[in-house]
Amino acid sequence: MVTHVPAEARGDERGALLAFIEAQRGGLRRTLLGLTEEQAASRPSASELSLSGLLKHVAECELSWLRMAQERPNEKQREESTWHESFVLVGDETVPQMLAFWDGVAKETVEFIHAVPSLDDTFPLPQAPWFPKDGRVSMRWMLLHLIEEIGRHAGHADIVRESLDGKTAFELVALANA
Repeated sequence: MVTHVPAEARGDERGALLAFIEAQRGGLRRTLLGLTEEQAASRPSASELSLSGLLKHVAECELSWLRMAQERPNEKQREESTWHESFVLVGDETVPQMLAFWDGVAKETVEFIHAVPSLDDTFPLPQAPWFPKDGRVSMRWMLLHLIEEIGRHAGHADIVRESLDGKTAFELVALANA
C-alpha cells in the first residue's frame, strides 16, 4: 500500500472498513491522473482491461452490492448481453462522468453503512452458480468484499498505467499530492 489508512477511532469498525474502501478507491482513481480519454481507454498490456473500463466496472460493482444490501432494484443492472459494457465507456460516457458517478455511489455507501443498525445485519445473495442457494451475507462481509474487489482492480489499474506511461503508484500519489 502506498498510502497510509488512518486508524479508526477506538471501536469504530464501520469507520475502519470504510476508510480501507476509500483507500482502494483512491488507488484506482489516481491511475487516471493526467490522462486523456483516449489514453484512459487504451489497452497497453496483454490484458483487455483499460483504466476507464476498470473505473466503470468498480463503480457499477459497488452500486450492485449497495443495492443488494439495500434490497432495492439496481438501476445499472446488467444482463448477459450487456455485461461487456461494464468494462468500457460507451456512447458519450467520459472519465469525469464515471468519477462523479462513483463519488455518488461512494457517498451513498457511507450513508447507508452508517444508517444500518448493525454490521451483523444480513441480506440475500442473488441466485447465481457461484453463490450458495438461499445464501445471505452480512454488511460487514459486503464491506470486506468491496475492499477485496476494488483492491484487486486497483492493482490491475496500477499495471495498466505503468504499461501505458511508466508511472508507478508512488509517482501517482506524489502527483495527486502536488
